[in-house]
Amino acid sequence: MQVKIHPSWQEHLQSEFDKPYFERLVEFVRQEYATATVYPPGRLIFNAFNLCPFDKVKVVLIGQDPYHEPGQAQGLCFSVNDGVQFPPSLVNIFKEINSDIGTPTPTSGDLTRWAQQGVLLLNATLTVREHMAGSHQRHGWEEFTDAVIRILSTERDGLVFILWGSYAQSKSYLIDSRRHLILRSAHPSPLSAHRGFFGNHHFSQANAYLRSLGKEEIQW
Repeated sequence: MQVKIHPSWQEHLQSEFDKPYFERLVEFVRQEYATATVYPPGRLIFNAFNLCPFDKVKVVLIGQDPYHEPGQAQGLCFSVNDGVQFPPSLVNIFKEINSDIGTPTPTSGDLTRWAQQGVLLLNATLTVREHMAGSHQRHGWEEFTDAVIRILSTERDGLVFILWGSYAQSKSYLIDSRRHLILRSAHPSPLSAHRGFFGNHHFSQANAYLRSLGKEEIQW
């Protein structure tokens, strides 16, 4: 597994790539791809970073794990390939967007268009075995993605961090709330969406904050 990542991220993350934990992680991931079915496809492991260069990030949306069923994962949290049925959480995300800012539900669950506008769709773990949720947790990915969040917090200003659910909210200690907007709510999963995700107005709040800083809004 080669780390094929946008040069802007390479520059800011090289110190992580040089650490022993990352070398162990690369070896683990390489072995997994060689011996099991793993998602997303290897070329898309760093898709979130390649679609959204470091200096273009406006919003950071934190997920936990890639989708683990065939044809779904594409290296962007909550996003699925064109033509794939929307997972329940994504259905609820589109419902909240419609309720919040009136955008109709799209026909595709591919969120590449968000990434290209500056939304870093960051899963805490970037790979997973087929049918085995959480199978690549605690092998080093979380240490790497925590570093990503910390670096964005310290080296950028005026970002929006969207934390849905207790897992994403556990990352809030990495973010300087004096320099960035942190939006927290329940997770969009059907198990929790009615306990505070619906009606959170995160999409309009994110855009209002960006607008207040003279930045272009996200077309959700």
